Amino acid sequence: MSFSGNMEDEYEKFIRRMNPPRVVIDNDSLKNATVIQVDSANKHGILLEVVQVLTDLNFIITKAYISSDGGWFMDVFNVTDQEGNKITSEEVLDYIQKALGSETSFTTSIRSVDVTSSTDHTVIELIGSDRPGLLSELCAVLTHLKCNVLNGEVWTHNTRAASVLQVTDEETNLAITDPKKLSTIKKMLCNVLKGSNKANEAKTVVSHGVTHTERRLHQMMFADRDYERRDECCSEKESQRPDVKVVNWYDKDYSVVTIRCKDRPKLLFDTICTLTDMEYVVFHGNVDGEGPEAYQEYCIRHVDGFPVNSDAERQRVIHCLEAAIERRVSEGLKLELCTTDRIGLLSDVTRIFRESSLTVMRAEVSTRAGKAMNTFYVRDASGYPVDPKIIDSIRKEIGQTILKVKGTPQELNQSQQESPNRFLFRGLFKTKSFCNFGLVRSYS
Repeated sequence: MSFSGNMEDEYEKFIRRMNPPRVVIDNDSLKNATVIQVDSANKHGILLEVVQVLTDLNFIITKAYISSDGGWFMDVFNVTDQEGNKITSEEVLDYIQKALGSETSFTTSIRSVDVTSSTDHTVIELIGSDRPGLLSELCAVLTHLKCNVLNGEVWTHNTRAASVLQVTDEETNLAITDPKKLSTIKKMLCNVLKGSNKANEAKTVVSHGVTHTERRLHQMMFADRDYERRDECCSEKESQRPDVKVVNWYDKDYSVVTIRCKDRPKLLFDTICTLTDMEYVVFHGNVDGEGPEAYQEYCIRHVDGFPVNSDAERQRVIHCLEAAIERRVSEGLKLELCTTDRIGLLSDVTRIFRESSLTVMRAEVSTRAGKAMNTFYVRDASGYPVDPKIIDSIRKEIGQTILKVKGTPQELNQSQQESPNRFLFRGLFKTKSFCNFGLVRSYS
């Protein structure tokens, strides 16, 4: 069996070498979008790899046509930049050709967590039950241990919270390699994450390698089974959920997945990521995101060659896709912070939010050339609309030019009515958290 498997792998590599990916970029056919066509020898996960490249460039995918029947993969994507313009930068177009047109870009399975190694940072992965003040407390611990947060994201769904943070040692500005310090970080983060429920006691693991942050967040929350309906979330209006259906097309031996929901950036990545992680292959697909509502249709089979063959499996696919769509929903008032990076900046900002009774629903942290560029989606911890006076007070404390408001309290009020049950790292209450595990991953 092993010998046969090795022969199949070598044959697939030979086919890819004989037929390297072909990328055609067309800026003439459509008035308002750039058309990117990718043809390649087929393999499991290749669709996600292509979508990930386009998503990481912050492209908006307005339409997509997918076909991967047999041994060949053919996809067409209509894309624009964030402002709705065609992609005209020669540097970006050249990057697309190199990233998608090189055979080497498809030689490493995207499912692998340990893809490459780095000495510039240590990655801390955390997932568990959300609780008041958790983000602020975790940041305070990292600052106390002289760890600077360079980049990271925080997601929440169904009362679960997950984060992937890249940190450096304050003294070296590199990855943390001292075993004693790593042990201390694990111990102190465990103390913050531990709850009174022994079944969900926090765990920590140290390993090496890097992975795609958003892909990893999906994997973590999927493994945490955040897609399972919880009693406290059942009061959310069913009409606000994405409309996901799965039916069998018996003549073609496919299962057909259809998705209708409010369109947003990176939606295609989130759904394809989940189908790939669930070991489904997309043979045909049609994606339309040109209006306020997105429509996606996929003909799928499991990697074992069978379509969805039970109601339980069908419900699991539906719930997992719903969760993938909901995890990145940007509820709340959007606050953008841009300033010179320093040790403890994230800790100070989240403390101010907590003391002002603001809930951070989602966070994106990045550092470029010594500048911190952070985005927070916040709501009032009590569930009421954010008081503009509180925002004004916070901006005065942090800096009017440093912290900018994107969105209005009226928009916030509407989002609260749509989904009143989600919360992340609220202001400090006297409750304990229940967390499955915290992972500290050192890249060295």
